Amino acid sequence: MARKTAGFDWLTILIYFLLVCFGWANIYSASLGSDPSVSYFDLNEPYGKQALWIALSVFLIVIILAIEAKFYQRFSSIIYITALILLAGLFVFGKTISGATSWYAIGSFRLQPSEFAKIATALALAKYVSDIQTNIKLFSHQFKAFIIIALPALLIVPQPDPGSAMVYAAFFFPLYREGISALYLVLALTGVMIFVGTLLLGPIWVTAAVIILAALSLLLKKKKRPGIPLLVFIVATCIGLSFSVNYIFNNVFEQRHRDRFNIVLGKEVDSRGIGYNTNQSEIAIGSGGWTGKGWTEGTQTKGHFVPEQHTDYIFSTVGEEWGFVGSGLVVLLFISLLLRLIFLAERQKSQFNRIYGYSVVGIIFLHFMVNIGMVIGIFPTVGIPLPFFSYGGSGLWGFTILLFIFIRLDSDRLSF
Repeated sequence: MARKTAGFDWLTILIYFLLVCFGWANIYSASLGSDPSVSYFDLNEPYGKQALWIALSVFLIVIILAIEAKFYQRFSSIIYITALILLAGLFVFGKTISGATSWYAIGSFRLQPSEFAKIATALALAKYVSDIQTNIKLFSHQFKAFIIIALPALLIVPQPDPGSAMVYAAFFFPLYREGISALYLVLALTGVMIFVGTLLLGPIWVTAAVIILAALSLLLKKKKRPGIPLLVFIVATCIGLSFSVNYIFNNVFEQRHRDRFNIVLGKEVDSRGIGYNTNQSEIAIGSGGWTGKGWTEGTQTKGHFVPEQHTDYIFSTVGEEWGFVGSGLVVLLFISLLLRLIFLAERQKSQFNRIYGYSVVGIIFLHFMVNIGMVIGIFPTVGIPLPFFSYGGSGLWGFTILLFIFIRLDSDRLSF
């Protein structure tokens, strides 16, 4: 047993527990009522429930680490199909909470399958790309990989839960590491820039900018300039996308999504309506100063001015009560975890392990980046939790299983 446990990466495990414990401390503060004598483990309060879920996570960790590492590769397809069935079942048996049918409810117990579908997709993608018959540099194989990624995302969007669906963009990280062209990322970023640029400036100015850039590419790169037909196709596509933005924005997006984009882009100021959460979050973080007001001493937090503060907006509690120093420590812990996971992924002998490891990195990074960006007001509110920090059993268990499967694979890396 001692030899087996020695193979686990204890530094990663330590960072995990630091994040979970610090997260619980902030959930306690964010959900603390007026009675200071309540139990830390009061199951009627969010912090008591989170403490129970943390304890059950330890039980999950023991099971995950005890299972043979090759189990996860051997049964990845079955796990993926099960996840798709659970997502599809929400349309019949799901419970609607806060406008999204994303949960199964049995009494007081609730389960959000989208949190576990990311794990299943990571395993299925790793299994497919690492198959000896797969050459990810071939477009036909890339297309099949994209289908694996897209199926759960397409089942999540109509719930509606666009934030959770957006996380599937994280799977570009492992595909890029395995040799897929960066052109896909360039195209995605170009689409985002055209979308945002059109909302800010209008299609005429964006069209003018696209034509100018195309002309410059012809003038400045005479030897390596793109062919005229290809360039014309690219320009026409960009212009077509630009002129379709307003229709998509006004007819496809819901009003709450339009409002959030307009607030982030500075086109509207709504500190009392849909922009209330972000505005109060910014006030809470700004009031924390360098060292914060102290644990459970945040006036914004104690007054419950920030809605959903113990879930999606938990980082605002960190900013107010722990200040710039505490916020910086949380960011450093996440960066340390991500860098450590990249190191572990790169030392894998198995391609399956490496792809899964980079999937874990991508998922945690995207959640971390978008959640903190949302809380400080540079991204629209999309309902993405902060890994290991935000309140919720499904989220905590999902990220715990995601991470510890990789720790188990890494511990057995030499036998693959």
